[in-house]
Parts: sequence; C-alpha cells; structure tokens
Amino acid sequence: MKNLIVANWKMNPVSQEEAKNLFNDIKQRIESATAEVVICPPFVYLPVLKGLTLGAQNCFYEDKGTFTGKISAPMLKDIGVEYVIIGHSEIRKMGETDEKINKRIKSALRAGLKPILCVGENYEQKEKGETETVLKNQLAGALSGVKDAENLTVAYEPVWAISGGDPYKTKELPTAEKVGKTHSYIRNLLADMYSKEFADNIRIIYGGSSNAGNAEDYLKNGKVQGFLVGGASLKPDDFSKIVKLAE
Repeated sequence: MKNLIVANWKMNPVSQEEAKNLFNDIKQRIESATAEVVICPPFVYLPVLKGLTLGAQNCFYEDKGTFTGKISAPMLKDIGVEYVIIGHSEIRKMGETDEKINKRIKSALRAGLKPILCVGENYEQKEKGETETVLKNQLAGALSGVKDAENLTVAYEPVWAISGGDPYKTKELPTAEKVGKTHSYIRNLLADMYSKEFADNIRIIYGGSSNAGNAEDYLKNGKVQGFLVGGASLKPDDFSKIVKLAE
C-alpha cells in the first residue's frame, strides 16, 4: 500500500492564477513520485486544476436540494474529485458534530468518493489524559452504521499540534514514537469495529504541523502511512520533499 500525502490548502491562495501556478509547480516537482499525492484546494479551484489527484476540503451530507451554499458529494464526483476531507479540526471547532460527520462520510461513500476522516484531541483533553477516549468516541460517532468503508483513510491530527490550533502556544509536537502508538491504538479500534483484516488495510496518516523537517522521523519511527499537510503544502519545495521522503 502506497503512502498517501494530502495537501490541504485551506482557504489559500486568493486567486485562480496563483492556484494554477502553485499546482503546476508542485506537479512538476513530483511527476516521478511513487507515493500517492492528493491536492485539496478550495472548491472554486477544483475544476481548473488538472494532472494530479484532487480532493475536496468537505462535502455536504445531502445529494441535492434546497441547501444554499452547500456542495454535495455527487457534485464533487462529477467534476473528477476522488477524495474528500471530513471532520477536520477547524470545522469541528466551528460546531461540527460527530452526527454530521457520520452523515458526510455516508454521503461521500455513496457517491464513490474516498473519505479522509480527521480525528484528534485538543490541548485540554491531552492534558487530562483523555486522548484515547476522545479518539474512540470520534471514530464510533463518525463510523456509526458505516459498513462499506474500504475506501476510508483516517488522519490523526492532534489539535494542539496544528499551526494556529494551540491557544496555549506551546509549540509542542508529539514524538514519532507517541504518534506511532496512537496510530496503533486507532488501528486496534478499527479492528474492534470491523475486523483485523479491514483495519490492516486502512491507511492511517498524520496531520499536525507535518513538514519536510519532521516527516522522515514520523515515517521511520512513527510508522505513519502518510501525511495531511497544511501550511507546508503551500510551499512547493517543502511539499515535494515530504512526497519524496514518503517514497
């Protein structure tokens, strides 16, 4: 199974021209890459970017209807999108619930998209020793009633390690060994929910200020199967280095 490197551009850049230039720069640098690479730009740029696998940053949980401003999974599938990020911590922080995440996962799978489910604890939960409880509850809530989840990827993103996500400004990142143990815990939870065979075939990737400087450590000592990359995905040189390390 190839490592998966996902670029989450968030609400960047601010123009179509910049988006095309960034995309083409990345594409040129990783054209011979053997790792699987997915670019997740803002919705408006998805139709104009060609040549790499595309993902969306979210999707609505209904296929169509009177839902002003929403983008459905079938719409994304129709324009060639393959992946979709669901449950990102920035969305959770704005009131996203496990119930809605669950509905989005089901909608994405129905449409033939590959969901990237984000889970992770915040600083207070970490300090209280609640990481495992939080992860168990998030996975149970997001995957309740989800039977055919072979196309699922789980992204562990400790909120306190995300750039701009730590109100305490600790500048702390989890060690590779800690990430490895957490990923093993997530895999065991998936085995309990589905089966060991299922869990062994699900990619678990890491998000949380991953960059060219720490990627090798997380890959070698944390045994992660890829990254959900935020800020570094807007820097073609840094992002391409992460991709090459993941090979």
